[in-house]
Amino acid sequence: MQLNTDAKPYDTINVTPMLDLAYVLLVVFILMTTASVQGLSITLPKPSNKPSTEHHELKIVQVMPDGALLLNGVATSMAELESQLQAARARDDKMTVAIKGNAKARYDGVVAVVDLCNRLQLNMALVTSRIGT
Repeated sequence: MQLNTDAKPYDTINVTPMLDLAYVLLVVFILMTTASVQGLSITLPKPSNKPSTEHHELKIVQVMPDGALLLNGVATSMAELESQLQAARARDDKMTVAIKGNAKARYDGVVAVVDLCNRLQLNMALVTSRIGT
């Protein structure tokens, strides 16, 4: 058996596969960055530095799991809710309606209350709570 003594050992590393991987990662990074930039554009309210001294009426509407509506803790129907909110808006033009949907309530009940507030052009707030509380 004869050894080939003319063959030299490799003293360089083939970087072509490493460059291919780097280019693939660069392309994926560029695609994911441009995909995350697109989406909803919202304007967040800016807090004021001075406390508000105005006091406006607040109505709390709760949507229960069985579809029942409560206005400030009192059971009401959708027609009665509309008339009471119209009367409250006549008293205070800047009144706010806080909508609180129970976690097991049907979503269409909450949407119906939101649609009613939009139709009456009322200020709305959705009441949320932290998970686990």
